[in-house]
Amino acid sequence: MAAGKSYFTPEEIRHLAARSDWMGVALMIHCWGIIAGAIALFAWAPSVLTFLLAVILIGSRQLGLAILMHDAAHNALFANRRLNEWVGQWLCARPILADLPSYRTYHLTHHRFTQTEKDPDLKLSRPFPTTRASLMRKAFRDLTGQTGVKQLAAQIRLSFQMAWDEDAIAASKGEMAQAFKSASLRPALMIHIAIFAVLTVLGAWWWYFAFWLLPLLTWFQLVLRLRNIAEHGATEASGNPLQNVRTTRAGRLMGLLVAPYWVNYHLEHHLVMHVPCWNLPKLHALMLEKGHGPKMRVARDYWQVLGEVGWRRQAA
Repeated sequence: MAAGKSYFTPEEIRHLAARSDWMGVALMIHCWGIIAGAIALFAWAPSVLTFLLAVILIGSRQLGLAILMHDAAHNALFANRRLNEWVGQWLCARPILADLPSYRTYHLTHHRFTQTEKDPDLKLSRPFPTTRASLMRKAFRDLTGQTGVKQLAAQIRLSFQMAWDEDAIAASKGEMAQAFKSASLRPALMIHIAIFAVLTVLGAWWWYFAFWLLPLLTWFQLVLRLRNIAEHGATEASGNPLQNVRTTRAGRLMGLLVAPYWVNYHLEHHLVMHVPCWNLPKLHALMLEKGHGPKMRVARDYWQVLGEVGWRRQAA
């Protein structure tokens, strides 16, 4: 917000930061509707192709739930505060094994100390630029479930520890929050039981594992990594709000698969963090209108981002 005051008038900020319960509801329906539609497509025409398409679409919408949880963490998903907290926690965070209050505390620290030694997300951006081989290894671990299984195992271990010692979370809280995870799985258990029950009634018991757990442990991990890389990977380690973060242009396909709900407008989000996601394109247009475009770190697409963070570099 402090950075935003240097570029926008109070009236402009007030207008763009207006919340809407109707938009919050529409985005939730859209997100869960795509998930339901992907499963329905497989049910209507079961094949290897529709199965893979369902896994990809659902994994991308699980990232969508993370983005909507992110908006809720900024109290921007709904105008109604109670609705913002309840939906953000139970319909966004819990289904992806996350916790809204813990994530909010962690994430606001990231905003306060962006790209400094106190930034809890620095571990995500510091390894870049890297090499093509390193990027390929990371993608392979994500798509084969190694990343997701490792994180899930850590959550299970911490959940059992917390059953005996409530202080067990302290050392690992930051790591879990960074990955959109909750250290305790107990609160999310009822949501996952509900998802299991609904999918069993609608199709078969294995649908939960195929159409929720599998995407969560594979495709979601990949697109979450791409999102994190695009936002701060290989940017300036400085206090310049136009260069220590990146906005990435995304067409409809990338918006569907990699950048749901305008998450690609990350520079604008850092300028005024409580602007709802649906108004970030307007914030971007206003920055260009004011002549700030040449000073902003903006990638033309995600391929350019991969090039900047090391895709073109070979191992020495």
